[in-house]
Amino acid sequence: MTDHHDHLLAEDDDERNAVDNAAALPAKLVFETIRLQGEEELQRPMRALWWAGVAAGLLISFSVWGEAILRAVLPDNGSRYIIENAGYSLGFVLVILGRMQLFTENTITTVVPVVQNPTRQSFLRTGRLWAVVLIANLVGAFGAAAFMVFAPVLSEPVFKAVIALSEHATGMNWQEGLARGIPAGVLIAALVWMSPSVVGAQLPLIILITWFIALGDFTHIVAGSVEMAFLLLLGELPVTTAIFQFFLPVLLGNVIGGTVVFTLLTWAQIRHEVRLAKERKLPYAARNHLR
Repeated sequence: MTDHHDHLLAEDDDERNAVDNAAALPAKLVFETIRLQGEEELQRPMRALWWAGVAAGLLISFSVWGEAILRAVLPDNGSRYIIENAGYSLGFVLVILGRMQLFTENTITTVVPVVQNPTRQSFLRTGRLWAVVLIANLVGAFGAAAFMVFAPVLSEPVFKAVIALSEHATGMNWQEGLARGIPAGVLIAALVWMSPSVVGAQLPLIILITWFIALGDFTHIVAGSVEMAFLLLLGELPVTTAIFQFFLPVLLGNVIGGTVVFTLLTWAQIRHEVRLAKERKLPYAARNHLR
């Protein structure tokens, strides 16, 4: 039996298998992995999605908490900004490795089945999941913010740090919030896209990408909603400003980055391969009709 690959240097079966296992997962197989994950999410009961979304909103607050604690305890020098932003990764590690429902992950995971099969039903299923998860994330974010505001859990320096971080995150004009939301959406989608290829090494990948989101001062709708809710509950942020200057622009930016930019461009590079794979599985007459 001939091997599927032309191994020039591998001398035996063990070495050939080692080369095959080390080879990068092809883009079409990454796409298929994410499509299957998306289909699984779309078939989950709404109740399960709701509670997973609430849990994600609660746990993502540890990104704000972690960053604030590091800001409060580190000396105020040139390197503090770099180090304190490492705390931002904490909430994402908890949410992603805990398999919770984070809205920005769904801008690629549940969109992949739609781009492959763009029917009305597919759009409705994805839209329903987006709505449930986003609202659940908000409920969790407000719950976490209420705990931080009203429970005696934050020292005075950390409390002041959370206020400063929240004022910065929500103080941008809507154009800047939208623009900074696009790279955040791209990076989270890239994180989801790379995860099937780095099984066993997800932790450093999550830390690296989310740390860069914080370093780049990019805006993330769920983590930012904790900061928004914190200021709203303190009475420091008007509701209209929260909605129209922060929430809606950042939400749109994340969707543009995760879905329009990353997912659709990724689909463009493998669309031809997917079409050919479908044709190979069809009867001969159907293949001729497609051509």
